[in-house]
Amino acid sequence: MACQLGLVKKVYRWAVQADHCLLCLAPVRGQLQAICSGCQLDLPWLLQGCEGCALPVPTGVQWCTACQQQPQPFAGAQCAWRYDFPVNMLIGNFKYARDWPAGRLLSELLAAHLAFLRDENGLQLAEALVPVPLAGKRWRMRGYNQAQMIADWLGKALQVPVLERAVKRVRYTQIQQGLDARQRQANMHNAFAVLQPQQVAGRHIAVVDDVLTTGATCAALTRELLAAGARRVDVYCLARTGRVPQAG
Repeated sequence: MACQLGLVKKVYRWAVQADHCLLCLAPVRGQLQAICSGCQLDLPWLLQGCEGCALPVPTGVQWCTACQQQPQPFAGAQCAWRYDFPVNMLIGNFKYARDWPAGRLLSELLAAHLAFLRDENGLQLAEALVPVPLAGKRWRMRGYNQAQMIADWLGKALQVPVLERAVKRVRYTQIQQGLDARQRQANMHNAFAVLQPQQVAGRHIAVVDDVLTTGATCAALTRELLAAGARRVDVYCLARTGRVPQAG
């Protein structure tokens, strides 16, 4: 499609000609250095997150109250940042305005973050990545799936295969934004199906998406993957928001 061709050209130009920080426009040196060291340090890094869902928690706290009461079906979640400025702006531009350089930058920084956790903290990286699939109607409207693009960049950087056809969204769902936690869970019920269980059976899988809010989408997909025989399912997202309030 034309949009995919435009994606390739735009990202290629950024990759070979990036010489200014995407945030402050200060000169940067070296290929693929699209953010200066100062802006990189100033990003809202998620320094302390719940071990179950990555919700920001105080220092020394391992599990948020919600995960203590009802653990998520996925084993753990890894997010590089809190969903605050300027990461929220970069993700929004990538997701809705086709700002491919911003998406690639964040994806490669997430890959570096995961590699650091693997090397320094013993994090077991997933054996394969499954991007959250987009409904066909929404894909036709937008022209691309940002979760698929993030997974592709992560997979290349971490040398992990991406199972892009293993799962399909089988039910068109309402946009999650604006829904409370209970509504999000109901909205995602029976939304996904594993089409190729042989690709996930016995493997450690990571579900990939852009932002983790209540975890309803990733939880729904995780249940399908576990039912298809996945050994373990984690979640990799760029950023983590605060939890959406419950209704009532």
